[in-house]
Amino acid sequence: MAFEIKEYGFYQGYKCYLVTIENSKIKASFSSLGACIQSIIVSDKNGEKADVVLGYDDLNGYAEGNSSHGATVGRFANRIGGAKFTLNGKEYKLSENDGKNTLHGGFFSFNKRVWTVEELTDDSVTFGYTSPDGEENFPGTLVCRVKFTVTGSAVEIHYTAKSDKDTVVNFTNHSYFNLKGEGCGDVLDHIVQINADRYTPVDSGLIPTGELADVADTAFDFREPKPVRREMDNGKLPNGYDHNFFLGENKEMRVAAHAYEQTRGISLTMKTNKPAMQFYIGIGLNEDGKGGKHYPKFGGLCFESQFCPDTPNKPQFPSCVLKAGETYDYTTIYEFSAK
Repeated sequence: MAFEIKEYGFYQGYKCYLVTIENSKIKASFSSLGACIQSIIVSDKNGEKADVVLGYDDLNGYAEGNSSHGATVGRFANRIGGAKFTLNGKEYKLSENDGKNTLHGGFFSFNKRVWTVEELTDDSVTFGYTSPDGEENFPGTLVCRVKFTVTGSAVEIHYTAKSDKDTVVNFTNHSYFNLKGEGCGDVLDHIVQINADRYTPVDSGLIPTGELADVADTAFDFREPKPVRREMDNGKLPNGYDHNFFLGENKEMRVAAHAYEQTRGISLTMKTNKPAMQFYIGIGLNEDGKGGKHYPKFGGLCFESQFCPDTPNKPQFPSCVLKAGETYDYTTIYEFSAK
């Protein structure tokens, strides 16, 4: 096991760092801008190396980009309908940065914040950020920590946070994966399995209707592995996936999703104790990334552990309220193999 920390540049006057951790199976780099996964390099079935995470070569790409590549997003990942919610009888009006809704916490999400390097060990780095009371109009001073641990063939993400006021919290990691290697075309032939019996139907603004619908006989049934493109090609869901799958209400770690790419034989398994997961296939991608390689539409897939979108306005969903003094404590694991 080895690690390296180096200066990665400056953002808004703050010095940023890039931390790289490597063992015999995996090499991963993490940026303090956005508490971000900058790369994950694994071996394919032939022993050749592949960086399977989309992103940018330098800090400027992350500072100027709008795809949240690899970043920690919050305070509330995904969407809040009408850009407002009510907590303890008080309405909080948020930024309208996605039509009339709030997306990923507002105009200045955690992906554009410079996190501090709180702790560094042979196999982990912990980033910290304190979000002041009223930032993007969310209540409470929120002390956040994101710990990335490289263990075996996996990257484990451990989120913790505490607030001095009742608030709503929903962190996720926004890595786009391409198991052929970043910049190697689209992911429509990736074989995906999602261990969810229900999903959340949405309106035209991608806000959940409030229903937890059965995936049976729909384009959202991934309980058995199938190519991403199947329901797109047969016309059931021609525009692709940007949808939330409900995993369950308990906080037990579970295998939420699995992806496999046949030509290089690389597999990704995602585990989490969050109640839901957003499956997104890069519908909005159309940009250049590492090494000048082009990232086309559908150029990466995201398995984003989360609370359901619009949970602050949907009491039927598992609650995302963090009470003052309590600890937000969730884990997501991305594990890789090749065969």
